[in-house]
Amino acid sequence: MKNVTEPRMEIEIAGVRMKNPVMVSSGTFGSGMEYAEMLDLSKLGAITTKGISAVPWEGNAVPRVCETPAGMLNAIGLQNPGAEVFLKRDLPFLKKQDTVVIVNVAGHEPDEYYRVLDMLRDAEGIDMVEINLSCPNVKAGGLTLGTDPAMVEEVTRECKRRIGIPVIIKLTPNVTDIRTIARAAEAGGADAVSLINTLTGMKIDVERQTFVLANRTGGLSGPAVKPVAVRMVYEVSRAVSIPVIGMGGIACAEDALEFLLAGAMAVSVGMANFINPYVTAEVIDGIRDYLIRKQIPDVRELTGAVR
Repeated sequence: MKNVTEPRMEIEIAGVRMKNPVMVSSGTFGSGMEYAEMLDLSKLGAITTKGISAVPWEGNAVPRVCETPAGMLNAIGLQNPGAEVFLKRDLPFLKKQDTVVIVNVAGHEPDEYYRVLDMLRDAEGIDMVEINLSCPNVKAGGLTLGTDPAMVEEVTRECKRRIGIPVIIKLTPNVTDIRTIARAAEAGGADAVSLINTLTGMKIDVERQTFVLANRTGGLSGPAVKPVAVRMVYEVSRAVSIPVIGMGGIACAEDALEFLLAGAMAVSVGMANFINPYVTAEVIDGIRDYLIRKQIPDVRELTGAVR
C-alpha cells in the first residue's frame, strides 16, 4: 500500500473547485479585509461574504451581541452597506485573492433577493451565491422564508433563473424537520445547501429584569449548537443528492471532521473567527494531518463515512 504523505484536499461543488473543504461563514469574516493582515486568505477553500442586500441596512438597535455558555447570541440584523458598495469596494479586493468567492444574499421578501441577484449578475469574480432564507418575510407577517417548503422551492427556482452561477441555499434550523426544507431547495434547483444557520435564543438580565438584547431574541452560535448542527447535517445529507456544507460551532479540526464524517462535503467556520483569527488555517492543517495519520489519500473519502 502506498504511504500517504500528501493527501488530496481539493473538492468540487457544482463545478467550482476549492483547494480544500474549509470556508468561512457569512457574517463572521466581513469580506476578508480585516483578516488579511493575519491570515493568508489564499489558503481557504472559499470566502463567504457578509450578507449583502440591495440597499444599505442599518441593522438592529444595540445592544445586539452577548455571550452565552459555550456560545453567543447576536441580533445584528444583517447590517451591511448594500450591493453597490460591495461591488465597488469589496469585490475588487476579493478578486485579488486566490480563493473561491461566495456572496451571501439577504432579503426580507423574495423581490429583495432577486434585486441583489440582478445587481450581481454581470459582476466578474463571484463564483457562487449563498441565499440566506432566514430573514423574516415582511409580506408574510414576519414568517421566516426558510420555514415554508413551498416558498423555499419557489425562491430557489427564481434565484437559479436570475443568475448563471451555482446557488447555495442556507437553511434555518428553526423548523420541525429540516430535511423537508432541504428537499424543497433541491426541488427548486439548488446546487448545494448549507446548514445550520443560528438557532433562535434569548437572554434575560435578572438584576435589571429586562432583555439583554434590544431585539429581545438573537441567533445562537458557537460550540453550544454543534451537536444539533451535526445531527441536522447527517439527516440532510441522506435526504438530498446535492452537496451539503456543514457549519455550526466548528472551532478546531476535530469539529470539522465530525461534519465531514456526518455527510458534509465542505465545512464553514463561523464564530470561532472572532476568538482566533487563525482558526481556519489550523482546521485545514488539522484535517490534512488526520488524513495522513489515518492513511486516507483523499479528503472526499470522509464525506458520509459514518453510516
